[in-house]
Amino acid sequence: MRHFVYKSVAELQHAADELGARHVRFEADPDEVRRVLARPVRVGRFAAANSMAIQPMEGCDGTLDGRPGELTWRRYERFAHGGAGLIWFEATAVREDGRANIRQLWITRQNVADFARLRALLGDALVPIQLTHSGRYSVPRRMIAYHNPHIDLKTGTPPEYPVISDSELERLEDDYVAAAGLAIEAGFDAVDIKAVHGYLISELLGAKIRAGRYGGPLENRLRFMRNVIGKIRAAFGSRLMIAVRMNAFDGVPFDRDPASGVGVPCDFKIPYCYGWGVDESNPLLEDLSEVKQAIQCFRECGVELLNISLGSPYYNPHIGRPFERPDEGNYEQPEHPLLGVDRHFRIAVELQHTFPDLPIVGTGYSWLQKYAINAGAYNIASGNIHFVGIGRGALAYPDFARDALLKGELDERRCCKTLTYCTYLMRQKNHPLGQFPTGCPPFDKEAYGEVIKLARQAARGR
Repeated sequence: MRHFVYKSVAELQHAADELGARHVRFEADPDEVRRVLARPVRVGRFAAANSMAIQPMEGCDGTLDGRPGELTWRRYERFAHGGAGLIWFEATAVREDGRANIRQLWITRQNVADFARLRALLGDALVPIQLTHSGRYSVPRRMIAYHNPHIDLKTGTPPEYPVISDSELERLEDDYVAAAGLAIEAGFDAVDIKAVHGYLISELLGAKIRAGRYGGPLENRLRFMRNVIGKIRAAFGSRLMIAVRMNAFDGVPFDRDPASGVGVPCDFKIPYCYGWGVDESNPLLEDLSEVKQAIQCFRECGVELLNISLGSPYYNPHIGRPFERPDEGNYEQPEHPLLGVDRHFRIAVELQHTFPDLPIVGTGYSWLQKYAINAGAYNIASGNIHFVGIGRGALAYPDFARDALLKGELDERRCCKTLTYCTYLMRQKNHPLGQFPTGCPPFDKEAYGEVIKLARQAARGR
């Protein structure tokens, strides 16, 4: 079903009002959009040149030993010339078995010089590197923090599958510290301790039924993050800024209704004792009480930059990425995408207003297409967020920020239409290296037109 049919800010605003998406608001004046988005943002001892950010979008295009590949270099060269003040570097594994695919970047002593050259390419932008362990989604061996039966069913995880031990988690903390040291050598301004989208640390935050030092009470579920941040501070002092990209709401897994093709929530029971940021009495809604406690804890540990996201691309993609069309075989939107955008904005507004002095990057803008910067300008001017973050949209339109600053508007012909080709490519494994690279075939045919053609041929068994 086609949802995005709007020809003006006024039409889009009217639709948001009719749907009750009351947090979706727009600045219509291009000159005001330019003025607001051009605001520099102070982040710790750094200053981002403007209020626009490129989100950490994984390219699945590294080499098998974790180095940036040819398409990695090309992507970041395009970002470097794109004008965004904050370029959030993509998920980079802290050890080999923490990669979500065998072409995910992985920083090591042997390849740190490659990362240094890539960071130098990005010039004066503020650049955190996102450090990750993919946990349940790691290849070839998954590591789960606890058993959520609904996610276990989605991922084919048997109930007897072993949970990662406390002792292994403690050893993993030191892998994050070692990777942070390499990030300093490579010239990154900050490290992001990634805690989103159901990967290992994200899953730990919701591990209410886990036993031991890293599960159960909130204090225990925050232990891994506190320990990693504390160890990085002890090892490197203030040489490296600490950032966090964190889920604020996990939601529940959704399934595809076989009759309609629409997404429907799993058959959950109340109280729902799994996940992070969910209301146990109705897990389709958020409860931010623990999220706020976590952010306060991170602030006290020295975190100076926060990026907020929602859901998981593996089990409820409409929560994190409102879309026009799902990736092949997935479910259709169970709600109007404007309601998904509103959820992103509503949660980010509440957190930014609770922590007004903490720079927060907002998410959920790409579905708004050319009007994403109008919504971003409104949110920044209203004190609802510090940065407008563009993810999928930056793959399609890497210099969106430059156009926003020069013209106060975007070129509709270049804007991501959220048709999910990038996700389709991420899911394709029938490549000679075991993973197809991902990008935007409709708007970057030069690099990805042939890639998606080959991926579809491989999927058909040719």
